[in-house]
Amino acid sequence: MTDAPTPAASPDIAQAAEQLSTVRDALNQVVIGQAPVIDQTLAAVLAGGHLMIEGVPGLAKTLLAQCLATVMGGQFSRIQFTPDLMPADITGHAMYDMKTERFRLRRGPVFCNVLLADEINRAPAKTQAALLEVMQERRVTIEGKALAVPDPFLVIATQNPIEHEGTYLLPEAQLDRFLMKVLIDYPAASDETRIALNLAGMRDDLVSLAQTLKPMLDPDRALALRALARGVRIDEALASYAVAIVRATREWPGISIGAGPRASIALLRAAQASAVMDQRDFVVPDDIKRFATACLRHRILLSAEMQMEGQRADDLLTKIVDAQQVPRQ
Repeated sequence: MTDAPTPAASPDIAQAAEQLSTVRDALNQVVIGQAPVIDQTLAAVLAGGHLMIEGVPGLAKTLLAQCLATVMGGQFSRIQFTPDLMPADITGHAMYDMKTERFRLRRGPVFCNVLLADEINRAPAKTQAALLEVMQERRVTIEGKALAVPDPFLVIATQNPIEHEGTYLLPEAQLDRFLMKVLIDYPAASDETRIALNLAGMRDDLVSLAQTLKPMLDPDRALALRALARGVRIDEALASYAVAIVRATREWPGISIGAGPRASIALLRAAQASAVMDQRDFVVPDDIKRFATACLRHRILLSAEMQMEGQRADDLLTKIVDAQQVPRQ
């Protein structure tokens, strides 16, 4: 019995996949040696989610956020999280205008399309919590007035996994609001040579590198791509497969806290994004597997015994995904 031919993608999906491929190629020319990270970033844009990027300094985390804002044609803001940063420094506040003798609202840097929360774990919990409302509801409340942020709105938060002195762990409720946690690693030797040449002779600095890109989308097109991804078909059996993966994290030996229902939603939305990137208007099991680890690694907590043994969340998640029965197509 021969396999049924794969149905052709709709013209809209084909056009979207081609456009995303062009954006991916452009980003890979500037953020060199980080192709998997770029794919996960584009998936977050399509899924309408936020990104946590963890890696040592100097791996182009800031550059990636700047480049993404440029190609999206959106407004970019960067907040350097420090221990003395206040919530009002992020969201804005009401200030008294002596000329008009009235209070007026000063909007903070959160009113943008791409927000880089650099070293988010450097600020205390009160300041970190200033992002909770805007990440979930896409709005900020100042002096009792709800103000919507621009749409699309994407938070890219960074963490340094090495330095823990003077840092504050993010609460589980906030981690759960990130669609994915992306791990960025050192580039290959050949890629690092290209990076060194770019910065040593071809470009002046990271800012000029980002400026070599041109807008390839605009906010309206980004929203249209997101709507297109949300329309990708998900078979009920595949939805059950994603939920089974998430529920397994709650019972798996060595995991003390498993992922919640937001993880199931994240898996399916990331799978829809994967399908669009691969020029399909339906989800297949590999779409769910593709970003499963990134969607789940920050939503589980290993037991003390596992941590003492040096076990990694990624290793357990790989076993969990492999243990689930894949639906037959």
